[in-house]
Amino acid sequence: MKASLWAFPALATVALATVTTSCGRQGQASRGNKQQPNIIYILADDLGYGDLSCYGQKLFQTPHIDRLASEGIRFTQHYSGCTVSAPSRSSLMTGQTTGHTPVRGNKEWKPEGQWPLPDSAFTLPEMLRAAGYVTGAFGKWGLGYPGSEGDPLRQGIDEFYGYNCQRMAHNYYPGHLWDNDRKVILEENRDNRLEVYAPELIHDRALQFIEKNRDKPFFLFYPNVIPHAELLLPDEYLKEFRGKLLPEKSFKGSEAGDPAFRKGGYGSQPEAHAAFAAMVTLLDRQVGEIVDKLKELGLEKNTLIIFTSDNGPHNEGGADPDFFDSNGPLRGYKRDLYEGGIRVPMIARWPGKIKGGTTTSHLSAFWDVMPTLAELTGITPPPGIDGISFAPTLLGKGVQEKHDYLYWEFHELEGRQAVRRNNWKMVRYHVLNPEKVTTELYDLSMDPGESENVAPTHPGVVEELLKIMNEARTPSKEYNF
Repeated sequence: MKASLWAFPALATVALATVTTSCGRQGQASRGNKQQPNIIYILADDLGYGDLSCYGQKLFQTPHIDRLASEGIRFTQHYSGCTVSAPSRSSLMTGQTTGHTPVRGNKEWKPEGQWPLPDSAFTLPEMLRAAGYVTGAFGKWGLGYPGSEGDPLRQGIDEFYGYNCQRMAHNYYPGHLWDNDRKVILEENRDNRLEVYAPELIHDRALQFIEKNRDKPFFLFYPNVIPHAELLLPDEYLKEFRGKLLPEKSFKGSEAGDPAFRKGGYGSQPEAHAAFAAMVTLLDRQVGEIVDKLKELGLEKNTLIIFTSDNGPHNEGGADPDFFDSNGPLRGYKRDLYEGGIRVPMIARWPGKIKGGTTTSHLSAFWDVMPTLAELTGITPPPGIDGISFAPTLLGKGVQEKHDYLYWEFHELEGRQAVRRNNWKMVRYHVLNPEKVTTELYDLSMDPGESENVAPTHPGVVEELLKIMNEARTPSKEYNF
């Protein structure tokens, strides 16, 4: 546990004592009575709101994820932390919006990694570990270069395997992965060979983590790299869709000998439509294998599974979100703060606790996950967070508190901001350029596709939401507006 834990030292002292003593003992005792659930949080990468068949996808099926929805609850108004990877994950880990969380953008650290979460950040894995959970992360981290303050091993993760750097995670046949703090060279991929598929290695380790910790309360954070570009995978998966999603799309990307090859450049893919469908299908099968593993070990009824995505669909590396209708009825893609960039699928399943086949329109976001898991596990959440527990919605009992507003900011493309209050949604682009800044207002109850800007006819609402935007963030030296 880190020394400077929470933003308010006096409160932190009391809260830390509560978490590390009362909650820790309670966690161990609860486990003996099978009351404290295992938690599996699966985070897809760039999976759009419309990329699952239970959310309307027509060109391929996702039966295993659909089954989670049929046996659990499906959220129709759940939002990611941001519209790109690192700040979205930072929001999830800290329970804070991008107006408060330490990492608010995809800021690189050379040669490998991203701008780190500071040691002072108190994260979701730290909270659960203090309550007796074993914690593991398998996939893409992106919140601190190896050995930094933001390294997963210094942010509450007991076991890590995968990509430390999100830029390196662009490549599915990498030269190396990280096993905790050890750099593992993938010999089979030397000399420009494409033999070892990293998502399969990572998935195997995630299953091993479940098996190894079957008799302990565990938190499995599974930030799967699929279906982020590049669109590459073994032919045994791709052939299922070859020639079936026409007209096909071809992408010429980074090849052996190029400076960006295996350093973040997307590989070529002559069958991009088939590859995308095959990748989401593989992701779906991996979810099914996790459920099968829980059944095999007798853990199914004591495990909460949450499945979601880190932001909206991308249009890079040959991806074709319009062909697949990846954002469904929503406007925008990854890097947009329109609904298509930040509204994501979210499904939760916990047999015997969450009623199957239910759907909710409750407004929620990544920063709500920390207090939700705190409530479900009997932990006192830390002070200074922005999240509100949606446990009453999951369990179908109690009074569900609601947000006054949701807020996002994005530090690329001259800066973007968005705020949602009830059905009003305001989006500002080019906030760093006074000559180009735009202010748009939408009534999502009438216009979920954000097609009609009604700002000119509702100046009072615009003024109110502008005030919220100004109050919803704290200054940041690294991410300054």
